[in-house]
Amino acid sequence: MTEHQPLSDEETAAMFEPHGWDDRYAGQEQVFSGQPNVQLVAEAAGLTPGSALDVGCGEGGDVIWLARQGWTVTGADFSAVGLARAARHAEQDGGADHVDWWQIDARVFTAGGRSYDLVTSHYLQPPDGGMTQVTRRLADAVAPGGHLLIVGHAPMRSSAPLTAGQRAAMFYAKDLLPGLPDGFDVLAVEQRPRTLIRGGTTIHAADSTLLACRRHKNGR
Repeated sequence: MTEHQPLSDEETAAMFEPHGWDDRYAGQEQVFSGQPNVQLVAEAAGLTPGSALDVGCGEGGDVIWLARQGWTVTGADFSAVGLARAARHAEQDGGADHVDWWQIDARVFTAGGRSYDLVTSHYLQPPDGGMTQVTRRLADAVAPGGHLLIVGHAPMRSSAPLTAGQRAAMFYAKDLLPGLPDGFDVLAVEQRPRTLIRGGTTIHAADSTLLACRRHKNGR
């Protein structure tokens, strides 16, 4: 049996910085499956396509899926290497005309007057409770009548050798509510069970899922 060694403090810190992800993308031909995230499909499939912002887009799987559904999508990430790879994938898929790219760090970005009908982020896990502040930044980019969808790893009991930093980055959906500004209606705030297969081992996990809609200025 092969045992996975715990990450060092330095390796854990790199997981939350652009250079760590640049190195990861540069070192592997493909890090993720390329398939859209389950919660995005579940929630966005029923929405009328418009403009979308995917923050932490990685290799572009969600961006490409949204473009296929008729959305005009901005894929955003802090890794230049990841964005370049995502752009290649979109070009290969034939959806590049409906996509643009934005290099930002979600922990410090501002919408800058931009607004979107859907703002989505999956498994963006800043350490030490930082996702609550990120939630406010993401919410600022949602247009009136638009939706905010945030999904992350919920805390779980696991045999995986997670560091204290990794565990601190996990959150429950309710933890994000203090970061949600006034003017939003909460549509879902829950942990959704999910089963993963890694190295032949079944892992029972949960997606912390927050879905909210920004009210129009007239309150509707």
